[in-house]
Amino acid sequence: MNILNQIKNYKPYNEQEKYDKAGILNYLEREKNIFSRDNKIAHMTASAWVVNKDRNKVVMIYHNIYDSWSWMGGHADGEEDLFAVAIKEVKEESGLNKIIPLSKDIFSLEVLTVDGHIKKGKYVSSHLHLNITYLFEADEKEILTIKEDENSGVEWFGLDESIDKSTEVWFKERIYTKLNKKLNEL
Repeated sequence: MNILNQIKNYKPYNEQEKYDKAGILNYLEREKNIFSRDNKIAHMTASAWVVNKDRNKVVMIYHNIYDSWSWMGGHADGEEDLFAVAIKEVKEESGLNKIIPLSKDIFSLEVLTVDGHIKKGKYVSSHLHLNITYLFEADEKEILTIKEDENSGVEWFGLDESIDKSTEVWFKERIYTKLNKKLNEL
């Protein structure tokens, strides 16, 4: 099933997801280059919430641009298989190789605002990430590695600690809390 149909069939978890689903579908149906960074207003991204076997810890990276502990993920860059993008990003950003999908279904979706910033010496204007999140499991004993051009830390945190470690208020209140709540309801 393609990503458009996956999103159409996704049942929103809360009001945020209801409105964000409608917004993502709107962009997907009208924009031609939504899977590319060539679209300067909004583009598709994929994120991963990676938990341990006991589902009481999550691995997070210290993201250099956002100066905060955060989930892993990145741009589609032309790839429409966002599940594959999420796996690729986890491997690149954490060094984890044995990643087990707890489902291939969408775990969460959100429209994320990204403030203007400098990346690789160039200014990137403020824009939206139309984000799809997937849920994975990994072995917390597997060696973690830093991807120096993107992050300066990779660590496992308890679920509550993962929220406390982030300095991005909206993510703490609306995203990470939601992801942990959904995880506990599985």
